[in-house]
Amino acid sequence: MVSGTQARTGARKPGRRRGAGAGAAKPGRPDARSYGRDRVAEIQRARMTTAAVQLACERGAANMSIAHVVERAGVSRRTFYELFSDRDECFLAAFEEIVSEVEARVVPAYQAGGRWNERVRQGLVELLAFCERKPQLARVALVESSAGGPSVLARRVELLETLNAIVAEGRGEQVAKSGGSDEQSADAASVTAEGIVGGVVAVLSARLVSAGARKQVEETGFLGLAGPLMSMIVLPYLGAAAARREASRAVPEREAGPAQNLDAVRFHGLGIRLTYRTLMVLMAVAQCPGASNRAIGESAGMSDQGQTSKLLARLQRVGLVENRKGVAVKGAPNSWALTETGHRIAETFNAYGDTVYEGL
Repeated sequence: MVSGTQARTGARKPGRRRGAGAGAAKPGRPDARSYGRDRVAEIQRARMTTAAVQLACERGAANMSIAHVVERAGVSRRTFYELFSDRDECFLAAFEEIVSEVEARVVPAYQAGGRWNERVRQGLVELLAFCERKPQLARVALVESSAGGPSVLARRVELLETLNAIVAEGRGEQVAKSGGSDEQSADAASVTAEGIVGGVVAVLSARLVSAGARKQVEETGFLGLAGPLMSMIVLPYLGAAAARREASRAVPEREAGPAQNLDAVRFHGLGIRLTYRTLMVLMAVAQCPGASNRAIGESAGMSDQGQTSKLLARLQRVGLVENRKGVAVKGAPNSWALTETGHRIAETFNAYGDTVYEGL
C-alpha cells in the first residue's frame, strides 16, 4: 500500500521502475485488473437498478431508500456512492433503462407508416405488449415514476409531452376529413391530446396497481385494451364511426404471461434446482456477458470463488451458460454468456421478480 507521503510526492520504493513488475499492464494489452473492475462495476450497477425497480413496486418509489437498495442488491453503501450520487440518480438510471427498452419497440412500430390512427395503434399495441410481458417495469415507468425526484419527474414530463404531440397530430386528420375547416383551435387540440394521453396512462396504471384490475387483465390481457383505448383516442378527431371501427377491430394475439413463462421454465427438464443463488448467478451473467468467474461471484454475493466455479460448471452442463473463452488463449479468464434457455429464465425472472422464484 502506498503511504500518503508517497502518494503526494510520487516517491516509489527503491529498485522498482514505473511500469515494471507483474502487476503492470503490458504494452498493447488492456490492464486485466482494470477490465475486471469495470465489469464488476457494470454488474453492480445493474443489480442496483434492478433492486430499485423491485423496491419501487413493493414499497413505492417515495418509500424506497438507499439502505433498501443496497440490501436488496447485496452491495455496500460505498459501492452505491461510487456509482450514484443519491437515490434519485439510481432511480433515474433504472427509469431510463426501462424507457429505452420501451422505445426500442414502440418507436419503430409507430414509424412503420400508414395513416395517423394506424401508426398510433401500432405503437399502442407494442406498449400494451410490454405491459403484459413485463408488468413490473411497466409499473415503474407509468406509475412509480410520478413519485420520483425532480430529474425523474422532468424526464416523465418530457416523455408525456412527446406522446401529447403524437396524439395531437389527429387534428390534421380532423381537418382533412372536414374538407379543410379547422374545428378546433391549436390550444384546444393540445388540451384534448393531453387529456387523452392522461386517460390512457390512468387506465394502464390502474391495471398495474389495483388487485381487482389485475385480475381482469389476467383474463383478457393488456392487449385486449387496444380496441377500447384506440376508440377513446380517435373519437375527438375522427368521430364516433371511426371510434366504433377501432373498438371492433380484432384483438392482437396475446403474448405469453407470467404463468405461461413459468411453465416453459418449469417443464424444460433443466436437471438443476433453480435456487435463489443460481438465479443471482444467471442474472449476473445476463447483465454483463463475458464476465469472469470472479466478477460473477462478486456480483452474486458469493465470496467463495471455488463455489462460484462449481456452480458455473453445473450451469454449463445443463445448458444455461456457455464459456466463450477461446480455447487457444492460455491463461485467459473465463468469459461466460447465457444460452437461449438461460436467457429465457433470466428474462422471466427480471420481468416478474420473486413470482418466478416462488413458482419454481
